Amino acid sequence: MKLYTRTGDDGSSGLFGGDRVSKSHLRLVAYGTLDELNSIMGLLRLHASPACADQATLQKVQHDLFVLGAILATPPARQELLGARMSRPTWDLSDMEADIDRLGALAPPMTAFVLPGGTQASAHAHLARTVCRRAEREVVSLSHEEPVNPSVLAYLNRLSDWLFALARAENAVAGIADIMWAPKD
Repeated sequence: MKLYTRTGDDGSSGLFGGDRVSKSHLRLVAYGTLDELNSIMGLLRLHASPACADQATLQKVQHDLFVLGAILATPPARQELLGARMSRPTWDLSDMEADIDRLGALAPPMTAFVLPGGTQASAHAHLARTVCRRAEREVVSLSHEEPVNPSVLAYLNRLSDWLFALARAENAVAGIADIMWAPKD
């Protein structure tokens, strides 16, 4: 299979099922941001502490981001093409919430807003969190134009919370205090 098709040279891209839309279409913008987030998750995997997030969990998130991308790359009228394996992410939200609680217990209580930074893993988790929030906003924008599977929004909302908890836990496990934001007088 060749990496290039030349079919997008006119500024269009194919959706799953064959429809073509502009590369600036909200659907492509949203799943393009998921692709960006997945790349950042790959960087996070290089630095994450096993005490905070094991490789299997991080890889599960990456697989789920591909599933969410597939859902978004499929027009609402063609969702049946996805099949059961690709119709929803594998990490159940209640399990993700339990892991958020576990990670939260590793870090001291929050007393102020936290600035991104600390360890490399924490900084990458914060970067992933902000890109996740952008993806969520883009999916919301798309949902104002056409139907979107609600599991996509719920997963992204919870994932950004998990990434924040992971960032704080990474610093705590490394013995590095979070950088607290303090307004200047």
